Amino acid sequence: MPASFLDAFEEHLSKRNYQAAYDTAKADESLVARVLVAGMAQLNSSYESAVEAMQTVGDEENQILEHRLSYLGLIGQLSPMLGLLGTVQGMIASFQVIATSATAPKPSELADGIATALFTTLEGLCVSIPAIIFFLFIRNRIARLMFEVSNVSDSMMKRFANSSAK
Repeated sequence: MPASFLDAFEEHLSKRNYQAAYDTAKADESLVARVLVAGMAQLNSSYESAVEAMQTVGDEENQILEHRLSYLGLIGQLSPMLGLLGTVQGMIASFQVIATSATAPKPSELADGIATALFTTLEGLCVSIPAIIFFLFIRNRIARLMFEVSNVSDSMMKRFANSSAK
């Protein structure tokens, strides 16, 4: 939501210089600019077409952001499973020592497998917990950004609701 772009765009709209507003939005790489360009490009058809085009671009951009974010969610979900895999492997190793020992095994003989189990559980959690925290934080930021973009673009385009821009 670059303030300089929004100010310049709003200034052009206030002066009814729609081509300059369009050109300003076209030159800007922000999400809100892409949404506004899509809407302004459809104003010759109808205001409803413009709103639909803005919603489509907003949905596409939201999908792209959420797709990228899904990898972080995947890491957050798979890390505990990998930790659990190591836990099982470590416990199997410890029980194998018990099973193959002719006498009662010493705790030091079991310690390697138990250490593997605990260490891999810890590592899985150390990766998963931050990944889930960042996933939720970023997902909420994306939702807030999309809400702000929708509100700003709708408010800027409402001036075309009862008129046609050329």
